[in-house]
Amino acid sequence: MLSTLMQQMGIHPFWAQLLLLLVIIYFGIRFGGVALGLLGGLGITLLAFLFGVAPGKPPIDVILIIIAVVTTSATLEATGALNLIVRLAEKLLRRHPERVTYLAPICTFSLTMLVGTGHAVYPLLPVIYDVAYSKGIRPERPMAIASVASQMGITASPVSAALATVVAIAATNHVAISVPQVLCVTVPSCIIGMLVAATWSLKRGKELADDPDFQARMQDPKMREYIEGGSHSVLGEAVSSQARSALTIFLLGIVAIVCLASVAQPLLPLDAKGQPLTMVPVIQFVMLAAGALILFFTGVKPKAISDSKVFNAGMIAVVMIMGIAWMSDTVISGNKGYITDLLKAEVERHPWTFALAMFTFSAFLKSQAATLTVMLPLGFALGLSPATLLGSVPASYAYFFFCFYPSDLATINFDRTGTTHIGKYILNHSFMMPGLIGVGVATVVAMLIAQVVV
Repeated sequence: MLSTLMQQMGIHPFWAQLLLLLVIIYFGIRFGGVALGLLGGLGITLLAFLFGVAPGKPPIDVILIIIAVVTTSATLEATGALNLIVRLAEKLLRRHPERVTYLAPICTFSLTMLVGTGHAVYPLLPVIYDVAYSKGIRPERPMAIASVASQMGITASPVSAALATVVAIAATNHVAISVPQVLCVTVPSCIIGMLVAATWSLKRGKELADDPDFQARMQDPKMREYIEGGSHSVLGEAVSSQARSALTIFLLGIVAIVCLASVAQPLLPLDAKGQPLTMVPVIQFVMLAAGALILFFTGVKPKAISDSKVFNAGMIAVVMIMGIAWMSDTVISGNKGYITDLLKAEVERHPWTFALAMFTFSAFLKSQAATLTVMLPLGFALGLSPATLLGSVPASYAYFFFCFYPSDLATINFDRTGTTHIGKYILNHSFMMPGLIGVGVATVVAMLIAQVVV
């Protein structure tokens, strides 16, 4: 076994296993999609047969919650209810176009909070562009922070995979962190971080009239026609009664989860040991039940559910999390003592450094649920307090850093002026500063609030 050989050479096998994990993550990101999950399985195979490491535990609870939430959100999308939400957001934006740099991120953040996924933002992006450009506002200002805000809203959503991950992993480590406790930390902290980043965005870049690059593009008649292309709006689209019914049922499902997690806990059924059920299975069956009611009351076709964008993105996330989180748990659980001895002293002196580690992992994993699935067990193993771990949750969003996430790329494509862009040096892109400011402020605020909440 390689582990024995390395120990004879005076090298702890953890470093080789960590290197293998990083290589797997690198190639997973390079291939994209489900590749990260598939390669995670390859990594576990190599760890088991070459290093003799016992495979860790796949995050079954997290995966089941993601499946339940994504399936119900996809059912909502299939009914056209997402367009109803987008209509409400567009009405607000067009009523106050001069405030689009604040209202756009508020709308995208709220949309993500409601449906639990940042992929719901795409219908709003062309509307934000149209409102900003029509008012003469540099589109980069509202669009970049709107894309960032759509992802910041994930940890503030009661039906997101990320929030479910926090609750599930805490329960696995015999720590009681409830859905309301997480929301009490993530909602205000992320909103504050988002608004600070939006304030910074108000004056970013040159005005369109003073931007030489934009003015040069406007000299080309075809480019000018493209930039000033027809207005995009969903206000004229019909909204069916099925969509309204679906949205009502979905909202009632969210309310039921929050109530059962807080004031209605005595109503929870008992498990085999005679104890009230934890919220982990409750979230699963309540969300599936909401999806079933939408199915019955709207008559939406099951195939339309499985063909939806939300379902596709969610199932990709399931495969990603299963593979890479399983491999990460294998590396951590197989070397827990060594890792704890290595990091504990530094983390005890400076607990906030765990948030930096969380941020770094997220930049590569490109999933908040996957990042939390990997990092929270390590945090518990290091003996960090629940308050520190909960305060670090906003730092699980860092995949704006390399600007290759679908929502960021879509934002660039929807900004026909070209002001929202990837810079010459890759990292100097439009999302870097709004992301750093938003996540940084949110994490600091979350650390403070968590000391009171937990």
